[in-house]
Amino acid sequence: MKEGKRMKTYLITGGAGFIGSSLTKKVLENANKVVAIDNFCDFYNPKIKENNVKEFLNNENYKLYRADIREKEAVKKIFEENKIDVVMHLAAMAGVRPSIENPVLYQDVNCMGTQNILEEMNSHNCKNLVMASSSSVYGNCKQVPFKEDMIVDFAISPYAATKKANEVMTHVYHKLFNMNVIMLRFFTVYGPKQRPDLAINKFTRLMLEGASIPMFGDGSTSRDYTYIDDIVDGIIKSCEYTLNNSNVYEILNLGNSSPVSLKEMINTISEVVGVKAEIEQLPMQPGDVERTFADISKAKDLIGYNPKTSFKEGIENFVEWYKINKELYI
Repeated sequence: MKEGKRMKTYLITGGAGFIGSSLTKKVLENANKVVAIDNFCDFYNPKIKENNVKEFLNNENYKLYRADIREKEAVKKIFEENKIDVVMHLAAMAGVRPSIENPVLYQDVNCMGTQNILEEMNSHNCKNLVMASSSSVYGNCKQVPFKEDMIVDFAISPYAATKKANEVMTHVYHKLFNMNVIMLRFFTVYGPKQRPDLAINKFTRLMLEGASIPMFGDGSTSRDYTYIDDIVDGIIKSCEYTLNNSNVYEILNLGNSSPVSLKEMINTISEVVGVKAEIEQLPMQPGDVERTFADISKAKDLIGYNPKTSFKEGIENFVEWYKINKELYI
């Protein structure tokens, strides 16, 4: 820890998840404290989340609360027991397709859960919030790359609608209660620890098992895949910005600004794994967008965000990690 630098306490909601646990590792390495909350829900196998946090449990600067952000008293207790400097709010029900099947749950967790966080932040005079939004708010915007000042009032999934609603509600708390807020629109995050329901993890697993790959559409849809280390760096830079500035309300894209088609993604995994992909072509799914493509110039200018990991390098890192940890996903 640098001379004279006070240790900061980060509250990380969804702290046992893919991004949350990756962020935790970096925050602790930077000689700060982490207070994590996670409900270890069964959206995917909870043993994966248990594995994500096991390396932190004996760290004196780490505290884990097994609780749900919808539980008002549980959230209140966390703020009462800890002096929080900055909240990194990642907890949410994730995924476009599952949100279409259960929109009420997504509204409950993503909106009412967020409301609980905002209320306790205000009650305990915690002024700094960095929150996960999503590239899904752009829907099928025709203009690319996607810029933060584009109109995003035309969501095509409940998940996207909840993320847009969060951007609006946090602005209310910024205006009424002088809260510093940065909303981060993540673009398809991948890398070690990625959730098993996401395509790169799923396709890697299927190829190694010799199973066919479900390809929705003709393979021309594209995503702006962003490596986890680059995302974590952007989150930490955002937190530092809120801590060092006042009257902050910003929406930032965190992407790689280099879209990869579905076909190219499959071919890259195939090349790295060394297995020829057997494709099962299926119709496009409701709620899926045609492409995502981030304009990251604002994040570069404001916080010094600068993604460094190429797609192939990121896939190589993920496959290496997956082969060591594949028993978690069987």
